[in-house]
Amino acid sequence: MYIESHAPTLAVNTEFLFTDSDFSKIRTLIHRRAGIALGEQKRQMVYSRLSRRLRELRLPEFSTYLELLESRQDGDEWQSFINSLTTNLTSFFREAHHFPVLAEHVRKAQQPVTIWCAAASTGEEPYSIAITLIEALGDRASSARIIATDIDTAVLAKASAGVFTAEQVGRLSADRLRRFFNKGTGCNAGKVRIRPEVAAMVKFSRLNLLDPSWSVKEPVDAIFCRNVMIYFDKPTQKKVLDRFAPLLKPNGLLFAGHSENASLVNQTFKPLGHTVYELSRSPGKVST
Repeated sequence: MYIESHAPTLAVNTEFLFTDSDFSKIRTLIHRRAGIALGEQKRQMVYSRLSRRLRELRLPEFSTYLELLESRQDGDEWQSFINSLTTNLTSFFREAHHFPVLAEHVRKAQQPVTIWCAAASTGEEPYSIAITLIEALGDRASSARIIATDIDTAVLAKASAGVFTAEQVGRLSADRLRRFFNKGTGCNAGKVRIRPEVAAMVKFSRLNLLDPSWSVKEPVDAIFCRNVMIYFDKPTQKKVLDRFAPLLKPNGLLFAGHSENASLVNQTFKPLGHTVYELSRSPGKVST
């Protein structure tokens, strides 16, 4: 529950009127639509990100923008609202200790292997998973699939393109760069593109973890949902975890983020390593 104050709060030199009531309503809407629980300390971030939408739409103040949103049940502006307030911090082989665990797991797994990356962002994570599968499975990786989803359509477009700057791939080894990327030339000099055989393993699509039905329905060997739960409140975390469990194959793995600990995991999962959890029993069927 959020307590609204209707007294306007306007920071010095702000471009748009942004009241306590506006902020409270935004917190309620983003929680309802995406499960994100925004703390009071996120006020300036919210103002900065949504101000871009007000400028583009030529709206005079936040209350007008919120009236516009609430006048529509769905549509492009709701997606822009969600895109504006989601955080996309990612890199290749981020939290590197997870990938040897994944490699060992898929070598033992029954083929073909399917992995779900539930927060694909701009693509570095699902492509890191694909590279790991190729290195671990060799020729058998051709039958492996990575389902890469995200709530943010803007980052999914970038991920699907598979183009990265030299800075984004700067920490990769020279061998991985040669093996898994094509170097850009001409106007694309200084950039690389993921090789077609790697890209073919990954299917990108939009998915909101709060949606009543998920497009992911098949059993998967592992789920990567890293640094997502920290934006959810406890009831939302439990609901998502309960829905993950029936989608995992027996002894399937759940990879969480470095800020997410065992308190996020219910009795269905047991710790296997640092922020890695194994399905400990066969859960009952849950609607996905």
